[in-house]
Amino acid sequence: MIKILMIEDDTELAEILTEYLEQFNMQVTTAEEPYIGLSTLATQKFDLIILDLTLPGLDGLDVCKEIRKRYDIPIIISSARHDITDKVTALANGADDYLPKPYNPLELEARIKSLLRRHHHEFEQATASTPHTKKNDFELYEDKMSIIFKGETLNLTAAEYGILSYLIKKDGGVVSREELIYSIDVISEDTTNKSIDVIVGRIRQKLNENSKEPRYIHSVRGIGYKFIK
Repeated sequence: MIKILMIEDDTELAEILTEYLEQFNMQVTTAEEPYIGLSTLATQKFDLIILDLTLPGLDGLDVCKEIRKRYDIPIIISSARHDITDKVTALANGADDYLPKPYNPLELEARIKSLLRRHHHEFEQATASTPHTKKNDFELYEDKMSIIFKGETLNLTAAEYGILSYLIKKDGGVVSREELIYSIDVISEDTTNKSIDVIVGRIRQKLNENSKEPRYIHSVRGIGYKFIK
């Protein structure tokens, strides 16, 4: 049983999505207020969070940031706010996906399964890649979806892991933003190049990199990025 926490104040929508997802062995717990959602997350274990942005008492972007500070759990933003700034900020605050309302519940189900395949071992797809790759300061364990940096395991979101592991495996090859979007399952095809830049920025922060003089992830002007081991 997949356990999902939905922080959503639209009770009608929450009921529709709950009934739909139950068909796919997904149990949804709904919190109409952000503080109730945060307290519920602190007392129960969930596999994924569906988070609205327009919430009473606390903006969803701040809720996303608080969740990411404490938990390594996939977050899908479900919002009627279509401003690109909100989307970029949500990704910068740790969200893994952004689904603008209105949408078909079928798409939500597909995105949930895509995220969980990346995040949880039981949903991972078999891969022909070498399970352990070592590149100087980095050790990549694909079977565990884990990257160790200088002896410490990095706390990465699914999207961050996807991008960093992809760059590591390219071993110095230049990778375009478009290639990252279409090659990494957890990143939806409607993701913008700016959103990729935001995710890369978060990875650099976790590597304690200076964005102006990066040690590992170098920008290639007008194209994308390359990893220098």
